[in-house]
Order: sequence, then structure tokens, then C-alpha cells
Amino acid sequence: MHPIARNILAITAGVVLGSLVNMGLIMLSSSVIPLPEGVDQTSMESLKASMHLFEPKHFIFPFLAHALGTLAGAYLAARIAAVQKMRFALGVGVFFLIGGIFNVFALPAPMWFVVLDLVVAYIPMAWIGGNLATKSNK
Repeated sequence: MHPIARNILAITAGVVLGSLVNMGLIMLSSSVIPLPEGVDQTSMESLKASMHLFEPKHFIFPFLAHALGTLAGAYLAARIAAVQKMRFALGVGVFFLIGGIFNVFALPAPMWFVVLDLVVAYIPMAWIGGNLATKSNK
């Protein structure tokens, strides 16, 4: 496969896998840690209106979804990329970081969660994913 096509596939596959992991964990979260009464996790309006009811335990799965989605996507991107594998892993991390920043503006959350999420869940996880992929290639 041509290196450019392979690199495009790397980013695309990384973003798709990361998104699937993210959404899978978000959908699983309410069955593990029930949301406060009356909250509909599929509606941004419901989430905005009820955010004041959330306890710290309700932020565990969103953090895991963001972190593990980024980790999985970055790992896959680095495994597939033809060259500069860490750059592609970090590119996936930047993509999800931008999504996380948009999410901060769309859905109010406690400041401790915003900081933890933006600082830990994206770029560090992309770096770890890229590192795991490049070490397993050797």
C-alpha cells in the first residue's frame, strides 16, 4: 500500500476506533453507575439541566471513555502509519483533545473534571498509545 494511503488509513482508523471505544464506554456507564433519576444521557439538554445532580462517581466513565478511546485510537494509528508513527498517534490525541475542548463549552462540568480530562485523557494517552505501538513493532 502506498505510504500516503496508509497514513490516511491510520488517522481514519484511529479516529473511528477511538470513537467506538468512547461511545461504547459511555453507553455502558449508566448500567454500571446509574445516573441520577430522570437524566437521559442521550440528550445534551437533559445532561445540561441535570449536571448539578452528578456526583464524582458519575464522571468516572466519561473520563475512562475519553482516555481509553484516545489510547486505543492512537495505538491503532501508530501501528498502521507508514512513517513517523508517534506523530500519527499524537494527531489522534489532538483530534480528541479538540473534541474535549468543544465538549467543555457544550456541557458544563465541575472544574476538577475539566482539568483532569483535558490534561490527562488526551495527549498523555495518545503518547502512551504511540509508545506501546512503536515498542510492539520492534
